[in-house]
Amino acid sequence: MTLSPCYRPLPNLHLHQLPLYPTPLETEVVRGLSARQKTLPAKLFYDDTGSWLFEVITTLPEYYLPRAEREIFQHQGHEIWPHLHAGAVLVEPGSGSCGKIQPLLENTAPRAYVPIEISGDHLWSAANSLAARYPWLSIHAVCADFTQPLELPAAVPEAVRTVFFPGSTIGNFPPGEALKLLGNLRQLLGPGGQLLLGVDTHKSRATLEAAYNDSRGVTAAFNKNMLRHINRALGMDFNLEQFAHLAFYNEREKRIEMHLRSLRTQTVHLGEHRFTLARGETLHTENSYKYRPKEFAALASRAGFLWQHCWQDPQRAFSVHLLSA
Repeated sequence: MTLSPCYRPLPNLHLHQLPLYPTPLETEVVRGLSARQKTLPAKLFYDDTGSWLFEVITTLPEYYLPRAEREIFQHQGHEIWPHLHAGAVLVEPGSGSCGKIQPLLENTAPRAYVPIEISGDHLWSAANSLAARYPWLSIHAVCADFTQPLELPAAVPEAVRTVFFPGSTIGNFPPGEALKLLGNLRQLLGPGGQLLLGVDTHKSRATLEAAYNDSRGVTAAFNKNMLRHINRALGMDFNLEQFAHLAFYNEREKRIEMHLRSLRTQTVHLGEHRFTLARGETLHTENSYKYRPKEFAALASRAGFLWQHCWQDPQRAFSVHLLSA
């Protein structure tokens, strides 16, 4: 693996690259743009710019999710930590900046930490900073697509595993796909493993829609950056100025939907493929499903997990669940 000269090898940091797209990205995009409701895969959000924009989103006043989740760990951590295995291999799919993992590192004494992220440069930078901060911790940073079944590199130590999946990322998947992903995570954990994850809850339409339509337009820039990423990755010709951000709560499906709305009739190209969008037609880019605690416990049970505990903030805006494999 070739890294930028800015990365100095640290003795406790190990970098791994796994195959990123078991299904060719072009195949996914052609399939999505050929559907009646055109879609794009949400993984395209997370190039380096998209990863940085999402970190900005988590600091916005309207985006309540990280604050509510952080409040749970700050005020109820003393209840959570004793339930987690000490000396486990701690795995974090979609680790981002690795900022949320630090309370677990400091309170559960893991044998190793395995952040998994699809954006290589973002992952290497975050893991490098974490390795410098925790020189006692063995870090195995894995560049991979966690939405696909995967096996950890052989160099990762053998020990019971705990998967940390915060931020309600599970809500980005329709219930059927969430069930499949939970099954993949259960296989990754192995016998005796634990899954600690955050899940967003139902609340007023006004609160939900404000969280995905921030006043600074950062979420809009994040959404439109997907088109910039796909232009670069596949040589497409989306004109970002001809799309507008759209996010709304679909009450029947119990989810926030994000779309990009075409401002005029236009045609985009991918190799020999041509896709025409009418004025007002949308590209569906993301969902964010909301679950009551009992609803999510039932989903986890269908995936083969034993539900153990649930913690919520005082406003019940968010929930943290502990499941065992």
